[in-house]
Amino acid sequence: MPAGTGRYLVRGVRPLGGERTDLLIEDGVIAGTGSLSAAGAQVVDADGLVALPGFVDLHTHLREPGREDAETVLTGSRAAALGGFTAVHAMANSDPVADTAGVVEQVFTLGRDAGWTEVRPVGAVTVGLGGTRLAELGAMADSRARARVFSDDGMCVHDPVLMRRALEYVKAFDGVVAQHAQEPRLTEGAQMNEGAVSATLGLTGWPAVAEEAIIARDVLLTEHVGSRLHVCHVSTAGSVELIRWAKQRGIAVTAEVTPHHLMLTDEAVTGYDPVFKVNPPLRTAEDVQALRAAVADGTIDVIGTDHAPHPAQAKECEWAQAAMGMTGLETALSVVQEALVETGMLDWAGVARIMSQTPARIGRLPWQGGSLAVGERANVTLVDPAARRVIDPSTMATKGRNSPFAGRELPGRVIATFLAGHPTVIDGELNTPLTSAATAGSAR
Repeated sequence: MPAGTGRYLVRGVRPLGGERTDLLIEDGVIAGTGSLSAAGAQVVDADGLVALPGFVDLHTHLREPGREDAETVLTGSRAAALGGFTAVHAMANSDPVADTAGVVEQVFTLGRDAGWTEVRPVGAVTVGLGGTRLAELGAMADSRARARVFSDDGMCVHDPVLMRRALEYVKAFDGVVAQHAQEPRLTEGAQMNEGAVSATLGLTGWPAVAEEAIIARDVLLTEHVGSRLHVCHVSTAGSVELIRWAKQRGIAVTAEVTPHHLMLTDEAVTGYDPVFKVNPPLRTAEDVQALRAAVADGTIDVIGTDHAPHPAQAKECEWAQAAMGMTGLETALSVVQEALVETGMLDWAGVARIMSQTPARIGRLPWQGGSLAVGERANVTLVDPAARRVIDPSTMATKGRNSPFAGRELPGRVIATFLAGHPTVIDGELNTPLTSAATAGSAR
């Protein structure tokens, strides 16, 4: 994505939560730091704000094409910008599925033309997410969209032979298979986490082993093939231990956790409110603590929002009929601050690692600096850590109103987002996108 052309002097900002300094952004890059003056620059008062590299989400559902009643690339991109994201990876479960070069190029073009954030399409692993035939992985990788992440998210690639072939195939272009770890036979009819709460409520349980069995299989396949595996939305303490073991063994596995799995437990389901119905399900308090510790020690590499907007009728219904999923782009930073920063488990440099630098590296984005150093691409997010806000889904940019944090007070607020040197968000409000003319051309 080409750079913006403006000149901005960000005064009094704290890069990665450190000492106050000034930041000069010019022609899409960070042009200077220190005590600065810049004639003709637009001054941004950032006294005491924390500067972080723009966030990167490896797991976003933008729904378009075909499911525009739930979200569009435009509305999801606006939500991403407000959440501090400068790049999102759009999952393949659209309609039609993003299993061809044509569909991933369509999603890429929609994102480029919207101009609120960089949209990197995720290609499907199998045709139609059907789990029987590999999709056009090479063609999607060679397209203008440059797909490097491939996933059937929403469905597990449960056939071990097919999973092996996918892992072998993506090696040719340094791609990664992002697995939705869910053994389908163990989760037939499952409605929530299997445990004491499901037994009390009389809802069919979703056992932790359904996730862990697939992870165990796939890390061994990854080792055998010598490829790269990314585990989507890890949710159990057992999964953490498997991933930790695999990393100690030298297997090229990375993993993500969602904000909601860092905060919420299966106790939330006791009111039968479908806003808390999600895949994988909310787990126990012990799982939540294990997930937080795994982020802190690096076993879990990144935060993936799994932003999954749904139309109202898909959530305002009986529990058994409700769709699974939660919105997450506009609340991710706040949840991470409460769950990890305010508990002392991460500092702001750690937040940059899990929300910016590492996801950019896993997704093989052309820019992978994220250091806020002079000469780096000016993807910058300014955060007010002292702010507090009550979450109101009706005011969000996403079409989805299915936030599990509705009515909850959370810390932190994104004040500004700079995308390639252009402020898409200023004073916590949408500003202007990079225009279609400014973003003409491919992302190569």
